[in-house]
Amino acid sequence: MTDTPARLLNLLSLLQTPREWPGSELADRLDVSPRTIRRDIDRLRDLGYPVEASRGSVGGYRLVAGTAMPPLLLDDEEAVAIAVGLRAGAGHAIEGVDEAAVRALAKLEQVLPSRLRHRVSTLQNATMPLARGDGSTIDPQTLTVMASAVTGRERLRFAYRAGDGAETRRQVEPYRLVSTGWRWYLVAYDLEREDWRTFRVDRVSNPFATGARFTPRELPTGDAAEFLSSSMARRQPEMAVDVSFAAPAEFVASRLPASIGPLEQTGEHGCRLRTVLKDSLEWVALRLALVDCEFTAHQPPQLVSYLHDLGGRLTRAAASSSSEAAASSEAGAS
Repeated sequence: MTDTPARLLNLLSLLQTPREWPGSELADRLDVSPRTIRRDIDRLRDLGYPVEASRGSVGGYRLVAGTAMPPLLLDDEEAVAIAVGLRAGAGHAIEGVDEAAVRALAKLEQVLPSRLRHRVSTLQNATMPLARGDGSTIDPQTLTVMASAVTGRERLRFAYRAGDGAETRRQVEPYRLVSTGWRWYLVAYDLEREDWRTFRVDRVSNPFATGARFTPRELPTGDAAEFLSSSMARRQPEMAVDVSFAAPAEFVASRLPASIGPLEQTGEHGCRLRTVLKDSLEWVALRLALVDCEFTAHQPPQLVSYLHDLGGRLTRAAASSSSEAAASSEAGAS
């Protein structure tokens, strides 16, 4: 093999498998001399790949962890698996899958051959993950377009649907994507409104980078996550919540988000939650119901009323189901 770049890529592909390669075996695989292998190993080291050599009759070469992340070579199956995994995580705003993962997905999809892009899309369309929350999933392509615009500092255009259903066209300077573990948000400077805005990504459609570059402006607050938190806090009124649970604090805490607040142990088999929240009434009621133990809501009155109405609806739904089952059973017996 006389093509040095191609040989180096093949050598790197072999070294990225988790094993140690004798120099003679590498030479046989690549049809070159052991001396050429040694020179190629030195070239890889010059490029930043940490190749470790061991001496002796069973010695050889292996790729080890270094101080920086060098480029990796992926075969077709590996590239498809990574792209599908990143798409699934990004599309559902899974906690821990943040902007860095979306940037990685954008880079990967940019260089994927068309045949592999088709395989990724086919796999994703043929599977249905178990979604959480309110089901506000998004197209990963929307995220990758936005992430690329953030990284490339390109102005972005898109259609946006507000909470009241109003449709607008926006042109923004995208600053950061932020995942709350529940939804994705874009923090950006709105050029028409001449102010900073946050946009729910699941309400964005047809985004495209205009190609116009910009110099990032300075955020009013320290970082994008802090700006998003303060923006959401301004929109949602505070709600003082007081709830007693007929279960130990450790049990209840394992079934509530840590951000909801600390629990006070009130006895061997009871605890109490006193906190101030800015979440919606419906969300708080749902989280309390999912704790899976008896509880009593003391405050606020609107939460008590909502739980009462919700309990009534659930009771009527269960009663209707029981009546239908009984009627069906009697019809079958006759």
